[in-house]
Amino acid sequence: MSASVSNAMPDALYWATQMSAVSVQRDRVSFMRIYDHFAPRLQRYLRNLGVADGVADELVQEALLTLWRKAHLFDPARAGLGTWLFRVARNLYIDHVRQEPHWLPVQEGLDRLDHAECDRRDSQPESFIDQDLLKQAIDRLPPMQAKLVRMCYLESKSHSVISAELDMPLGSVKSSLRRAFAKLQGSMRAQR
Repeated sequence: MSASVSNAMPDALYWATQMSAVSVQRDRVSFMRIYDHFAPRLQRYLRNLGVADGVADELVQEALLTLWRKAHLFDPARAGLGTWLFRVARNLYIDHVRQEPHWLPVQEGLDRLDHAECDRRDSQPESFIDQDLLKQAIDRLPPMQAKLVRMCYLESKSHSVISAELDMPLGSVKSSLRRAFAKLQGSMRAQR
């Protein structure tokens, strides 16, 4: 192989071939090529989302372990390996955030809100009451906190995107969201 070819960036076909070897033959060499290329990129991606270094390392390991276990699900016709792997990492990050204590009461309210919106035939009055209670609780937050909650969880924007859009330090976004969730948690519990 010439030096110019070996130094070139691998393309989608190359990664699809590596994934095929992992999927069909459980080829560890191909897996390590994928690992060596994507692990640092996934870590940077997660750190840019505001994930702590230790948690980012764990999520990267879990994403690559998922790749090993579910390589047979990869379809190069649907997405490139990078896209697929970054989506796995993003979903693991979302799952991690949802396990945090401040997330649970808000998530329950958002889940009920999603359910009410997806199933308009639902005639149970409590589903509409819960939706209204959550909206009212968000509206009672200070304006900036309400805006952050809507951007983060209703518009699915990452902390770093919110920080950039509002020209607000990332740490301020995170601490404001924590305070907002503490208030929402208290408000939702009081209304039950």
